[in-house]
Amino acid sequence: MLGPASIFRPRVLPITDGEPRPTWSIIVPTFNSGRFLEQTLRSVLDQDSGIAQMQIEVVDDASTRDDPAEIVRRLGKGRVTFYRQPANVGHIRNFETCLNRARGHLVHLLHGDDFVSPGFYAALERGFNADQNVGAAFCRHAFVDSESRFRSSSALERVEAGCLENGLARLAEEQRITTPSIAVRRTVYEHLGAFDERLICSEDWEMWVRIAAQYKVWYEPRLLASYRMHEDSNTGRHRRLAQELEYSRQAIAIFRGYLPKQFRYAARRARNIYASVALTTAEEFWLRGDIEAMDAHLKCALRLSCSPRILMRFCRLFSKRRRTVSSK
Repeated sequence: MLGPASIFRPRVLPITDGEPRPTWSIIVPTFNSGRFLEQTLRSVLDQDSGIAQMQIEVVDDASTRDDPAEIVRRLGKGRVTFYRQPANVGHIRNFETCLNRARGHLVHLLHGDDFVSPGFYAALERGFNADQNVGAAFCRHAFVDSESRFRSSSALERVEAGCLENGLARLAEEQRITTPSIAVRRTVYEHLGAFDERLICSEDWEMWVRIAAQYKVWYEPRLLASYRMHEDSNTGRHRRLAQELEYSRQAIAIFRGYLPKQFRYAARRARNIYASVALTTAEEFWLRGDIEAMDAHLKCALRLSCSPRILMRFCRLFSKRRRTVSSK
C-alpha cells in the first residue's frame, strides 16, 4: 500500500507464533552511548510492571568505545535482554532490527542516551486504551544536555490529555516530537513499514507524519520524556554543514505527498520555518568566524524557501559574509 516509497521502508513482520505477548516493548537502540545507558535503563526499570507486561531489550549497533552488554548484565540482572549487531549497520537499519525484535503491542524506541520520567508508560497506555484508532501517543518533552541539565521544553500542544486536533497538519508544519517521547502500536509499524532509509536525519519526523496521515495521535501534556542534546548525537554530528536541515528538506518533500490539498500549506510552512532556522544558524556560524559552515546554511536556506522574507534575510546575511571575507 505504500507504493514505490515502500522499497525504502523495510517491512515490520507481524508476530504469528501464538506465544503470549506483553503490552509494552521498550527497545533501546544504542551505539557508543555507554556513558548514558545506565540512566536510560534505570528510568525504564523504575517503571517496570513485570516481564508479562514489559519486554525490555537493548539493541547495540556494534559499539566500539564501550561495553553495553556489561551495563545490561550489571544493571538489568537478567531482566533486560541484549542483542548485538554482528557489524555496524547504521541507526536506521538498527531501528529496523529494534522494531522486528519488539514483541509487545505498544513499542517505545528509547535511544540509549535519552530517558523517561515516572508515569510515562501509564500515561501513554491510557491514551491507547482510550481509542482503538490511536496509532501513536506522545508526551511533552524536555531538552537536556550531556550532564542531564534541563535546557528547555517542547511547546504545550494542548492543556489536557487527548487526541491532537488537526494532527496531520500540525505535525507536518514542524518537528514537534522527539523519539523518546512517543510510542506506537506495533500493528501501525506492520502496516506502514519501518523508518525510511533515504533519511539519515529527520527519519523520525517523516514517520510521525506518515502515522498521522492514517491514524489518530494522542497527546499527554505532562513533561515525561527527556531528549539529550550533545555533539555525539545524530543531530549534533550533522549540524555544522547543515546536513540535518538538508534531510529535513527531503523529509518535507516525501511527506508532502501524504497531505490532502487542503493541508498542503503545512509543507510550505515547514519549508519556511526551517529556512529561517538555517539563516539563524548561518548567522551563529558567522559570529564564530566559520564561513564554511555559514555558507552551507545559506545554501540550505535557499533550497528550502525563496519567499520574500527569506530572501531579505538571506541578502542581509550575505552582505555580512562578503564584508567579512573582503576584510581578510
